[in-house]
Amino acid sequence: MTASVRSALRRSTLTRHTAGAALALAALYVLTTAAAPYRDLQIAQAAYLTCAAAGLTVLTGLGGQISLGHGAFMAVGAYTAALVIGHWGWPLAAVLPAAAGATALAGAAVGAVAARLHGPYLAGATLAFAVGLPGLANYEPLTGVLGGQNGLTIVPPVPPAALGETFPLERWQAWICCLGAVVTLFLLANLTRGRFGRTLRASRDDEIAAALSGVRVARLRIAATVVSAACAGLAGGLLAVVATLAAPGAFPLTLSLQLIAAIVIGGLGSLPGAVWGALILVYVPTWAADLSSSSGLSHNIASNLPLAVYGLVLITVTLAFPRGVQGGLRGIGGAVRRRVRGTRGRAPGPRVPAPSDTSGPTTTHPGGADEATPDDAGARPDDRGDAGGRGERLRR
Repeated sequence: MTASVRSALRRSTLTRHTAGAALALAALYVLTTAAAPYRDLQIAQAAYLTCAAAGLTVLTGLGGQISLGHGAFMAVGAYTAALVIGHWGWPLAAVLPAAAGATALAGAAVGAVAARLHGPYLAGATLAFAVGLPGLANYEPLTGVLGGQNGLTIVPPVPPAALGETFPLERWQAWICCLGAVVTLFLLANLTRGRFGRTLRASRDDEIAAALSGVRVARLRIAATVVSAACAGLAGGLLAVVATLAAPGAFPLTLSLQLIAAIVIGGLGSLPGAVWGALILVYVPTWAADLSSSSGLSHNIASNLPLAVYGLVLITVTLAFPRGVQGGLRGIGGAVRRRVRGTRGRAPGPRVPAPSDTSGPTTTHPGGADEATPDDAGARPDDRGDAGGRGERLRR
């Protein structure tokens, strides 16, 4: 990489994020092309969970607002996609923005109610939203529209004819979800690096100081809820496209709790941490299930082993990385860079001591180098920090 390219990436946030998005799309293309159909479905699942976790990171990690209702926001997006496809037959390029837009409206309503709530009160309000909203599908007047307990089925998206007749549907679904995840992360990264992100962090750190500085805290929290809900709605629409179904059983309360766990384990307030959290949500239970099936244990033990392994992995990650996976990797990377710089800074050969001035006492500085500090004619013994100064203070 040339110096001009590095300088351009360092100066422009938009250029840096665009380059990162392009590299991510290229890597995902290679990964999905080489993967089996089942692995493509796992990649698709991790991608739409990344969308929801990234939106929750903005609301909870940067804004300090606890939300337990993102599973319900995903349900709004999934049912919107199912209704739009089933009744009007819209193309997929219009279905997913419609799902995000409808969920953003729901987020505005929830945000207006919860803008003045804090702590457990806000958590309780969003918890009630997560529990009550999916149950509307079983409400008698809405059963004919929402399909009741069985939900609404969706025709799977047909891959373009240019890709060939034998192109796997699972790979096409993975491509759609990966594109949605990369676009979501790109937009959120630019949004949080600007004025919106700065004011959101300011209101999280000190609400009173932010309000005195001219920040309209209630309006800012509503905006953060709208952004976060739109991301969750897009995730719900992608889930409906992958599962070809929108049913209340797909959006239990545990889904909202898993999203909270994902952003905490991945790294609270970090968009890369949302990616790590989504990968843990998808692959750790699968790995635990494979381990239990191949262990040869009894049925009762094998059926409970995945949950135990999943909990053990979560506890281990939390203890090993208190700031999340992304925070731990950042700390390791910083330690490695400091070690490399220290190795490069050491000159080969014997070290020659630098000449010192003995006109005054020596003072050891934090960097480890001893420098001669000449006496100040007007300095008192207390200001010099030597034994005489300490004795003078004791006598006083």
